[in-house]
Amino acid sequence: MRELALLVATVVTLPGCALKGDVRRVEEQLVGLRNDRAEQARADSARAVLLDEALGDILAMQQRTADSLVAIQRRLTSFQGEVRTDMTEVQRQLVQVQELAGLGQQGVAALRRQLAQRGPGMIPLEGDTPVDAVAGQGPSSSDAQEIFRASLDQLNAGGAPQTARMGFQMLVGTYPDDPMVPRAWYFIGETWENIDADSAAAAYLRVVEDYPESRNAPTALYRLGLLAEQKGDLDGARGYFQRVVDDHPRSDEAALARSKLNTPDI
Repeated sequence: MRELALLVATVVTLPGCALKGDVRRVEEQLVGLRNDRAEQARADSARAVLLDEALGDILAMQQRTADSLVAIQRRLTSFQGEVRTDMTEVQRQLVQVQELAGLGQQGVAALRRQLAQRGPGMIPLEGDTPVDAVAGQGPSSSDAQEIFRASLDQLNAGGAPQTARMGFQMLVGTYPDDPMVPRAWYFIGETWENIDADSAAAAYLRVVEDYPESRNAPTALYRLGLLAEQKGDLDGARGYFQRVVDDHPRSDEAALARSKLNTPDI
């Protein structure tokens, strides 16, 4: 507007003989000024839009960065918790191993004295025949017997099935041909029974299939029948109970299996 005023003033102060060409030039200059102002306004508006978009992108990027940091922090916290849990479990297992090893070391001397007095492989186990008659094989080694006793003590003490299982697994892994192995497999099944029925069944099947003449075979068969019954596999349960009756007719488990087979629900 200032330029317009100046142009108008210039025209007014011209002599009365001002020409039409002068007026036309003034008009053209006014149109040019208006066009320049309009172009400037459009440029300013375009810059404002670009600035708004850039600011929006920056704010969005900041939000994404903040969200990523929060997610990373959560994952880190979760990972730290998992690591603490894993370390606690490892420490607990180490303690159990140490307990089992300690029991073995404490009983070795006494057990060897008993072996010297009784003769090799003739230490009877509670409620059973001498060890060397369990599987119809030669004498059990003193070390295998000690591992077995320590593991069985852990199982009978209650609350330590995992420690007991580790001991029995040590026995079958270290002395695979020892006469104590069938019993160790049977008790491995017992340690799993209240935790993982499938793992228990696998251990019992190992007794039945690999050591069918062992004293634990009828008991393992009967336990397999009970596990199948608990799972609702009645056909499988009947099959196991019938095998007890057919393969081990004089065993105590055979009487239990007959009773099961006479039950209407089986």
